[in-house]
Amino acid sequence: MNSIKINLSFQQLAEAVRQLSPADKIKLNEVIWSENTAIPSEHQKLVLDRMNKAKQKPEMMLDWNEALTTL
Repeated sequence: MNSIKINLSFQQLAEAVRQLSPADKIKLNEVIWSENTAIPSEHQKLVLDRMNKAKQKPEMMLDWNEALTTL
C-alpha cells in the first residue's frame, strides 16, 4: 500500500469521517482494526495476573450492576 501523508487535525479528520457513508465507515473501521497491534508483554502479564486472582477469589468479583453503583 502506498503511503500518503495528509496533515489534518483530529477534528478535521473526525469531520471527514462523519461525511462518509455508513458502508465506508465500516470499511474504514476494518482497516483501522486490521493492523497488527502488538500488546506489550507487561500488559499481557497484568491481565493474566488479574484473571488468575479472579479465579482464586471469585467472591471478590462484582457483578456489572454492582460495579456501576460504586462508580
